Amino acid sequence: MPEAHSGTLIGSVQRAMRLLEAVAGREHGAPAKQLARDAGLALPTAYHLLRTLVHEGYLRREKGLFFLGEAAERLSSSGAQQKRRSSVSEALAHWRDTIGVPVYYAAYREGEIEVMCVADSPGLPAVEEWADFRETGHAHAIGQCLLSQLGEGARRDHLDRYPVQSITPYTVRDNESLLRRLDRIGRMEPVVERQEYALGTVCAAIPITAGPTAATMAISLPAHQADRLMTAAHQLQTEIGKLVGTLAISISI
Repeated sequence: MPEAHSGTLIGSVQRAMRLLEAVAGREHGAPAKQLARDAGLALPTAYHLLRTLVHEGYLRREKGLFFLGEAAERLSSSGAQQKRRSSVSEALAHWRDTIGVPVYYAAYREGEIEVMCVADSPGLPAVEEWADFRETGHAHAIGQCLLSQLGEGARRDHLDRYPVQSITPYTVRDNESLLRRLDRIGRMEPVVERQEYALGTVCAAIPITAGPTAATMAISLPAHQADRLMTAAHQLQTEIGKLVGTLAISISI
C-alpha cells in the first residue's frame, strides 16, 4: 500500500508540473479547459490541481484565466540566478587554466565586500582568508579595487566601520593614506597589492563597472612569481573585455 500511495503522489506531481508548463506557455493566461487540453488531463483532475496550485501560490486566477503566481516566479528567478552563477564559475575556471593563476570574483553590495566566487586548484591555491576579507578591504587588492570605485562618502563610511589596521609590515598605515592611494587609481587601471594582506603573496584586481554596482575580478600569485603579476592581470583584463555583457548581468548573483 505505501508503494501505491507513493506512485499516486508522483503521478499527481507530474500532472501538476504539466499544468504549470501549460500555464507558462500561455503568456496571456488561459482557462481551465484550455489548460486541461494542453496538459492532456481530464477536466476534473485539472480543476482539482489548479485549485491546489492557486492555493499554494504557484498560480493565480483572474477573471477565469490562470497565470503563473509569485511562488513559480521565485523559482524561475532562482533558476536564472543559478544559471548566471554557473556561467561565471565556468569563466573563472577557464581563466584559471588559461592564465595559470587562481581567479576571484567579488562585488561591493549593501556596504560589504563579498567574494562571490573563486576558481583555484591544488596546484594553484587561492589565498587563505586568515583575516576576514570584509574587515580588511584596505589590505587586499580586491578591497582596494572595490573601494576605488566608490564615491568619497561611501569610502569614508566603509572605513568608519572597518578602519585601517596593520596586518603585515607592508599594509597601508592609516585611513587617510589609503584614501590618498585610492584617489590615485585610474578608472580602469588594475589595482596591485604586494604582501599587504598575506606575506608571500601578491595580488592584482581588475575593476568591473556595471550600473551602480562595483565589482572586480582578481588574481593572486606567490611573491617569488611577482614578475608574472602584471602580464597575467592584463591577460585577464583582455579576457574580461570579451565577456563584459555577460559579467554585467551576472553582478546580480
